[in-house]
Amino acid sequence: MAEIIGVRFKSVGKIYYFSPAKNKLNVGEKVIVETSRGVECGEVVLSNREISDDELTAPLKDIIRIATKKDLDKIEQNKKNETEAFKICEEKIAKHGLNMKLVDVECTFDNNKLLFYFTSENRVDFRELVKDLASVFRTRIELRQIGVRDEAKMLGGLGICGRPFCCKSFLGDFQPVSIKMAKDQSLSLNPAKISGTCGRLMCCLKYEQDGYEELIKGLPKIGAVVDAPDGKGNVVDINILTGKIRVKNLDTEAVNTYTKDEIKVLKDGINKINNEELKELKDLEDK
Repeated sequence: MAEIIGVRFKSVGKIYYFSPAKNKLNVGEKVIVETSRGVECGEVVLSNREISDDELTAPLKDIIRIATKKDLDKIEQNKKNETEAFKICEEKIAKHGLNMKLVDVECTFDNNKLLFYFTSENRVDFRELVKDLASVFRTRIELRQIGVRDEAKMLGGLGICGRPFCCKSFLGDFQPVSIKMAKDQSLSLNPAKISGTCGRLMCCLKYEQDGYEELIKGLPKIGAVVDAPDGKGNVVDINILTGKIRVKNLDTEAVNTYTKDEIKVLKDGINKINNEELKELKDLEDK
């Protein structure tokens, strides 16, 4: 067993384990630690506890120290530097005529590096921009191109549900979301209704997918030919949550409602999406 604390460096992000170095730490305290990016300041999100050695993926590092007032003042100064760097970088982007949108700037705790995050529809040759920025800030410069999902996670905002973005609130990592999930949940395949502010499929489609997959087991598809109590018919509608299936009789054209136990599938239907619609929807899956 090893005694650890959990430290997070962003409001919503991965939790990293460190040794408390004989300190008793509470949730919310700031600590200075060494990471692969250098010396950083993080927030304790898991207080002292013991875990098995099997749960550790790398050698456990000790924290350097509990953050002092001087450290916290340095963080505040870094935030001011980031704001200034953002303005300067935008001016340099315009000067070089680059097709890129600056999203965020991050200054490492030890001021050894400035990271500029941007989005762009194409690859960008920013070598001259890096040289220009390095001459201004006299430190290491790194530009990172990110996707629209990452942009939404950084900037935040309100979803169509009226709540803050899930990715900004609690999602540590993005989960794969597919058009199949929207179809399984009988949602409209209108891109405007199933995509988030980022322009990609809504992350919340993933939340109930396991439940829907369980519910649709044994249910026929729309268009299936079934043998019902009043004769053969075609499935015209399915309510996945109630398990009710509406069948149109082939002879009388009367529409009646049954459960899956009351009918027998003779020929299942096929879920069809035309190629144009499929291409437009597939674009929503890209990160």
